[in-house]
Amino acid sequence: MKNKQKIRNIAVGAVIAALYVVLTYLANMLGLASGVIQVRLSEILTVMPIFTPAAIPGLFIGCVVANILTGCALWDVVFGSLATLIGAVGTYLLRKYNSLAVIPPILANSIIVPFVLLFVYSLEGTYWYFFLTVGIGEIISCGVFGTILLKSLKKYNNFM
Repeated sequence: MKNKQKIRNIAVGAVIAALYVVLTYLANMLGLASGVIQVRLSEILTVMPIFTPAAIPGLFIGCVVANILTGCALWDVVFGSLATLIGAVGTYLLRKYNSLAVIPPILANSIIVPFVLLFVYSLEGTYWYFFLTVGIGEIISCGVFGTILLKSLKKYNNFM
């Protein structure tokens, strides 16, 4: 039985990773996945650790793969994926408080990604400007759309 659960967790994590990659790629095609203004559709999935801890490695691996496939710089792959990992762990830790569980990915990305934009891509602007632009994108993807996904999936909680 324990082996069956392990396999299930790996499969769930892999599906979440694949969805993250596909949604990032779609956002990239729309010009929303990177840059000063980012509304990554894949960040909607950051609510998944509420349902299963298998989502944590799924989100992290999905972010690594998505960042590589969309042509991000090495340090963006490292720190952007680390922001997603921190956000996923925070969401898992706050899973009993659904309304607060979307905050960790918003904060992690809003704090870390502006440094990437400044120091990796040398974009013109200030840290606080990038904090604001990335934060607004995260609020849209994680806060608004993530909450909609969370409420939609809550009725299927027994199946996850």
